[in-house]
Amino acid sequence: MSVQAKELRGRPVVAIIGGGFTGAAVAVHLLDGRRLPHDARLLIVEPRDEIGRGLAYGTQDPAHRINVPAGKMTLLPEVSEDFVGYAEQAGLQDADPLLVGRDGLPYPQRSAFGDYVVARVRPFIANGRLEHWQTKIRSVDKTADGYRLLGADGAKLHVDLLIIAVSHPAPAVPANLRAFASDPKFVADVTSDHALTPIAQDDSVLIVGNGLTSADVIASLALNGHRGPITAISRRGLRSRGHGPAGQAAYGDLLTDRAATASGLLHQVRRLVREAEAQGLTWHSVLDAVRAQGQAIWQGLPVRERARIARHVRPFWDVHRFRIAPQVEDVVDQATAEGRLRVLAASIVSAHKTETGYEVGLRKRFQREVQTVAVDSIVVTTGPAHGGILESQDFLRALKAEGLLKACPTGLGIAVDQESHALSAKDESLPDLLIAGPLARGTFGELMGLPQVTEHAVFVADRIAALVAARIAPAASLSKAS
Repeated sequence: MSVQAKELRGRPVVAIIGGGFTGAAVAVHLLDGRRLPHDARLLIVEPRDEIGRGLAYGTQDPAHRINVPAGKMTLLPEVSEDFVGYAEQAGLQDADPLLVGRDGLPYPQRSAFGDYVVARVRPFIANGRLEHWQTKIRSVDKTADGYRLLGADGAKLHVDLLIIAVSHPAPAVPANLRAFASDPKFVADVTSDHALTPIAQDDSVLIVGNGLTSADVIASLALNGHRGPITAISRRGLRSRGHGPAGQAAYGDLLTDRAATASGLLHQVRRLVREAEAQGLTWHSVLDAVRAQGQAIWQGLPVRERARIARHVRPFWDVHRFRIAPQVEDVVDQATAEGRLRVLAASIVSAHKTETGYEVGLRKRFQREVQTVAVDSIVVTTGPAHGGILESQDFLRALKAEGLLKACPTGLGIAVDQESHALSAKDESLPDLLIAGPLARGTFGELMGLPQVTEHAVFVADRIAALVAARIAPAASLSKAS
C-alpha cells in the first residue's frame, strides 16, 4: 500500500505497530464490535504477508501445537467455540491424524490457529476498514498532535493514536556463547526459518533452556528423525509440565484473604495445593485458579513484591502455568525413557569450539566442580528477553532515548499505567500511546496466555475507541455550528 498517497489529515488515524496475534486482536475488536467510528482510519504496520500469525502462529512446523485444548482458544471471548467451529469447518481432524491428545481433546498445530486468526482478519482488510502497511518501522517521532512514522519502505505517515503490539524479542544469548553466533550449528533463535535444519540426525545437542520452546525443539528434532543424545539445561532444571485430568475445575480463592507479599502468596498457593490433593485434585486445579485470578492478585501487590516474584518465582510459575500439549509431552517422555534426553540443573561456565563441534563446561546447581560435555550442536531456548525489549528495535530504542518509553521495574516489558498508556521516563502517562499484549504484563499481571491477551486486547480496543470518540466529538460539534 502507498501510505503517503493515502494520507489525509482531518480524520483520526490509529496505527498498530505489530501484526501478530495481539495487534490482530486489537484491530478485530475495534472493528468487529463496531467500537471504532467509521470516521476513523485504522492500519497495522506488519512486514509479514499476513496479519495475525506473528512468531507464535507463523510456524509451519507440524510438531508445534497449541498448548491448550482448542476449546480454550478463541479470538472472540464472547464466542468461546469460535476456533473449534473453524477447525471443524476446515477439516482439521482429517488433515491432522495426531490432532487429538491422549486426554481426548484436540490440540491443533499452531499454524492452524494462525490460519484461523488470518481468516477472521481478512474480511476487514477486504472491505477497507483495516489497512495493512507491509513494512518495518524505521523510526517514530513525536509531534505536537501525534506521531510521525517512517517505514523501511520510505513511506511516512502521521498518526493520532499509536499502539505498540510488537512481537516477543529474541532470546538473550548467554555471554559465553556469543562468539558462536555465526556458526550454522549454533541456533540462537529457533523462530528463524529452517533454524534446526543444520542439525544432523546423529548430532549430540545441547539445549540451553527447559521451557515450552525446549519441548518444541525436542519434538521437531524427533519429527526430523533425530536420534542423537540431547542434554537440556536450565539453572533450576525445571521442565514444562503436562496437563492435568480433563474437566478438573479450578480450586482456590486467593482474593478474599489476599496476600500482600511474594512469600505470602507462595505459602498460600502451597497450602491450596495440599488442600486440593487431599480432595483428590491435582496441583493443576490450583494453578488454574491462580491464573484466573492472576491479574487481580498481581495488581494488589506492591511493585517491589511483583519484582520479587518475577526474579525468584517466575521460573516455577512458567513450567507449571505454560503446559505442553500431550503429543509433545509424549515425545519428550519417550526421549527421556530411552536415555536420549537428560535434563540438568546447570549453568554454562565455559565454551570452546572444536573440530567437530563444541566443548561446554557445565556447573551443576549446588556443586563446585565443572563437567565438560562435547556436543555437535547448541540450541538456545531461554525464552523472549522481555527485559531488553526497548533495545530490540531501533524505534523502541529511540523512544526510550527521548524519554517517551521506559522499562517496567518488574523487568517484564514496558512500563504502563492502569489504562495501558505508556509511562514516560518522568512517570507521565502518554494519552496517545498505548502498549498492548504481553509487554504490558508488568502492570496487568498474567498476559502471556492467549485468553488473557485476548481480554487485554478488548480492554485496549475499548480505550482506543473512547479516545477516538473524544477527538471526533468536538470536530463534529464545530462542523454543525458552522
